[in-house]
Amino acid sequence: MLFDDTYQTLAGLSEGFFKDKGSKFFAYAFPIANDSEAKSRLAQLRELHPKAVHHCYAYRLGADRMSYRMSDDGEPSGTAGRPILNVLYSKNITNVLVVVVRYFGGTLLGVPGLINAYKTATESALDAGEVVTRHYFSVYELSFGYMLMNDVMRIVKDMELPVRMQSFEMECRMEVEVRTTLIERFAARSQNVEGLIVKLID
Repeated sequence: MLFDDTYQTLAGLSEGFFKDKGSKFFAYAFPIANDSEAKSRLAQLRELHPKAVHHCYAYRLGADRMSYRMSDDGEPSGTAGRPILNVLYSKNITNVLVVVVRYFGGTLLGVPGLINAYKTATESALDAGEVVTRHYFSVYELSFGYMLMNDVMRIVKDMELPVRMQSFEMECRMEVEVRTTLIERFAARSQNVEGLIVKLID
């Protein structure tokens, strides 16, 4: 198979902590779906820790190594965001945001000390979390007359498509998730049902 549609991510929020020479590093790891979710999580943590000197972070989205963002938030370049991101790569998880909030303890840690602190805090947060396997998918809207109900439900059942929404009246509508590797098969089966309208919505 050329494309694998599974990926590893976190089941929910997990937290970690690291302390060095009085500086405290609070790490928060979140599963996220997109950039705007990452921004709102970051904003929440800035409100939660207004007195912290740095809110450094990294996140990656999707399967390739090109879709990521990171920030040293005032720390020396390459000492915070990059070590956080490298841990996400080494643990092979994606659609995850890690924010490490630092309270300065009065003693400078130097570049190797900072890299170690951000890396260790990130690892402790991820080690505390539950890693789950998810699938990339697209959401399709199905519109069809009531007479086609059995044909449509057979496709949904045979292909084990998660249903997001359904309303069955004279005109029926459903929203289903189709795994990326199944889209061609889904399209072929849908075309065999005359009168079924399929629309990609997400």
